[in-house]
Amino acid sequence: MGATRTWTRDAVAKRIIAGETLIIYHGHLLKIPQKWLDAHPGGALAFLHFVGRDASDEIEANHSEDTLKLIPKYSDGRVEMTNEGWLPLVPPIATGWVRRPGPNGKQEWHKEAAEVYSNEDSKFYPSSSILLVEKDKATNQPSAPSLASLQLPPSDLSLKVQTRHSNAWSELHRRITDAGLYKTPYLTGYGPEVVRYLLLACASAYTYKHDWIITSAVFLGLLWHQLVFTAHDLGHMGVTHNWTIDRILATLIADFIGGLSIGWWVQNHNVHHLVTNHPAHDPDIEHMPFFAISPAFLTSLWSSYYKRVLKYDAFAKIFLSIQHKLFYIVMGFARFNLYANSYTFLFQKAFDTKRARGGNWAWRLEMTGILFFWTWFGCVLYGCGSWQKALAYLVVSHVVTSPLHVQIVLSHFSMPTGDLGPLESFPHRQLRTTTDVICSDKIAFLHGGLHLQVTHHLFPRLPRHNLRKASMMVKQFAKEEGLTYAEFGFVEGNGEVISTLRHVAEQVKIMGKVAKEEVREAVEKRNMAVKANLKRASNGHGLKEH
Repeated sequence: MGATRTWTRDAVAKRIIAGETLIIYHGHLLKIPQKWLDAHPGGALAFLHFVGRDASDEIEANHSEDTLKLIPKYSDGRVEMTNEGWLPLVPPIATGWVRRPGPNGKQEWHKEAAEVYSNEDSKFYPSSSILLVEKDKATNQPSAPSLASLQLPPSDLSLKVQTRHSNAWSELHRRITDAGLYKTPYLTGYGPEVVRYLLLACASAYTYKHDWIITSAVFLGLLWHQLVFTAHDLGHMGVTHNWTIDRILATLIADFIGGLSIGWWVQNHNVHHLVTNHPAHDPDIEHMPFFAISPAFLTSLWSSYYKRVLKYDAFAKIFLSIQHKLFYIVMGFARFNLYANSYTFLFQKAFDTKRARGGNWAWRLEMTGILFFWTWFGCVLYGCGSWQKALAYLVVSHVVTSPLHVQIVLSHFSMPTGDLGPLESFPHRQLRTTTDVICSDKIAFLHGGLHLQVTHHLFPRLPRHNLRKASMMVKQFAKEEGLTYAEFGFVEGNGEVISTLRHVAEQVKIMGKVAKEEVREAVEKRNMAVKANLKRASNGHGLKEH
C-alpha cells in the first residue's frame, strides 16, 4: 500500500504544522492533496476534523468498497503505532486553525477562532473539552499552529479501551456485511414507499381539484414528510450505492419536489455524523439564537461549519429563556430554515470555482430543480383563488412536516454535548451522543425507519429497511463492550428534549440575575464613591471658608 517509510508521531505532527493534511488509516499515513480537499463530495471538513487522527472507522463507515480501493494511492508510508494503537493529535481546526490562500495564492495558515480549554470536569465541560470562540483581533496571533497545540488535553478515556471498541466495531461491520444487510430490499422496502408516495400525491391533487384547499395542503405536507426519508437514504448512498445515480434521484426528490438542496444537506449531514453533538463543530445542534442545548452556547461560540460567531446577544437571551415553551412553535416552521440554508449554499456554490465531485452538473441540476419547484408550487398557491387561501395552504403544508423535525432532534438534543476529544473512538462517540426512538414496526414508516438512529450513525450507508435487523447486533455489541445503547419512547423523548431546553433556559435566567446584581452592585459602589467625593469636597470647602 504505497510507500514503506515509517513515520513517528512527532514527524507527523511537524508535517501537519508544515501544512500537510495527514490522516491515519489502518496504520498507514494518508496524504490528502488540496485538489481532493476541494473535490471531496462530503466537503473538506470531513478531512480536517481527522488530521493527525486515526479515521479508519469513519472512512469505512461512510464509503463503499469501490471507493476504499482508491485509498492506497494516497498512502505515504506507515506510522509508528503504540501497543494500544495510534495516539491521536489534536486537528488544527479544533483549535481554530485552517488553511487559506495567501496574498501569493499559496495555502497559508489562518487563525479563524480562539480555542478555549476546560478548567473544570463536568457534564458540559469535561477536562478534554476544546471549544472555539471569536479571536481577539487586537492581539497578535501566531503564524501557525504549534507542536503544543496538537497535543491532547487531559482525558479520562483509555487509548487501550477505545482501540478495543474500534476493533470490535470493525468485526461487527464485517458481520453485518456478511449478513447481506447492505443489500437494498427494493421490492419489499421501497415498493410500499413508492405506493405511499403516489397515494399521497394523488390525494393532494384530487382534493385540490375539488377546492378542498386545507386537506390538499395536509396531503402535500405528508408527502414531503415521507419523501425526505428516501432523499436521506440517497444522500448517504444507501439505495443504489452508486454516487451518481443516488445523487440524481436525491436531487429529483429534494430539489424538484421539495424545494430543498440535497447538496447542502449532504455536506451538512456528513459533518454532523463525524463530530456528532460537538457545540463548536456540529451544525445540527447549532441553532442560535433560537435553541441552545448546552450552556456552552451561552459563551458566543465560533462555528467551524458556518464560519461565524453564534452570538449570545440580547435577542438570544430573550428567546433562549423561553425556548422550551416555543419549541413546537419553532419546529412548526423549521422547513423555512431549510430553505434559507439550501439557497445560501447554492448561492455560495455559484461562485465556487473548485466545486466538489460532479459539482458543475450537480449544481446546475439543483438550480433547475429549485426553479421547477417554485414554478409548480407557485402555480398551486396562485390557483388557491385568494391570498388568504394561498397563505393558509403555504402554512399548513409546511407545518404538517414538523413531526419530522421533532423526530430528528429527539435523537441528539437530549444526549451529551461534552467534547471527549480525539481520543474517543468512533463507536464510543456515536453511542454516547445518539439515541433511538422506540416504536412499533407497524408505525415505523412514520419515522422513516430513522428512529433507529444509533445503528444508522454507526453504519450510515446501511439501507434503512435493514436497520432493525442490524440494531439487534448493535445492542449485543454494546453489551459486550460495556457501552450504553440509549433508547426511549416518543413521548418520553419529547420530555427529555424539553427538559434539556428548560435547563439551559434556567441558566440564561440565572446569568441574567447575576448580571443585574453585578450592575446593581456597580451602581451602588459608584454612588457611594460619588457621595464620598462630595463629602470630601464639602469638608474641604468648609475649611477654606473658615
